[in-house]
Amino acid sequence: MKANGIIEKMRVYPSPNPRVNLTEITYWSCGLRVKGMLAMPKKEGPYEGILYLRGGMQGIGMVRPARIAQIASEGFVLFAPYYRGNRGGEGKDEFAGEDRWDAVYGVDVLKQFCMPDRMHVFAFSRGGIMALWTAILRNDIQSVVTWAGVSDIYLTYEERQDMRRMMKRVIGGTPTNNAEAYEARNPFAFIQEIHASTLLIHGLLDTNVSFEHAKVLEQSLLENEKVVETWYYPEFTHFFPSEVNRQVVKDACIWMKRQGV
Repeated sequence: MKANGIIEKMRVYPSPNPRVNLTEITYWSCGLRVKGMLAMPKKEGPYEGILYLRGGMQGIGMVRPARIAQIASEGFVLFAPYYRGNRGGEGKDEFAGEDRWDAVYGVDVLKQFCMPDRMHVFAFSRGGIMALWTAILRNDIQSVVTWAGVSDIYLTYEERQDMRRMMKRVIGGTPTNNAEAYEARNPFAFIQEIHASTLLIHGLLDTNVSFEHAKVLEQSLLENEKVVETWYYPEFTHFFPSEVNRQVVKDACIWMKRQGV
């Protein structure tokens, strides 16, 4: 079995951005070949690194080349795992179960292409809970940005009735009849292990991932005396207007570069 984070193969991927090269990478995670996409500015670095953690589940919310190229064009090397079981990767997507290691070892992939001592995590939606576990399980992350991020697996089950069938199938039951499986995905008991600065971005009108996720995470971080900043938008839902979205990305990238220096 190959060591975690070892690259198995690389394939050039068409880039929608003339300033950014894209490469699809197959790497090893827990004995599985998992895939992800690397975005690198064409201009010579050095660059800090961002692990981009996508939202959604399986084909929904898949990594978008235009999105990761947009973030990389702000002056970062970016790696976005697809998570196991997706796009030809081995294993199965577990919604923040064992697949969290695909994010953890994705950092080791990323370090091979950027400044290894400047690592950030940028997460959207479901990626939020993956980002928290990455920051808990690694001590080399300078900052975490979680945008409309899931933080509370129980709250997701309670609020998203349309996702319950999937969660029962993937996680194995409900919070009532399989509490152990849900608790294994709950990061709040380990928030004290996070050493990175955290930025929470959330629209108050979000019905996909309610604002409550940001509020409970902010409170937990503050109670554990962690560095946390919040950008809350009372007029927006899960998806921001394109112009605002682009500006928030720029501002978040500036914020990341300021952390841990």
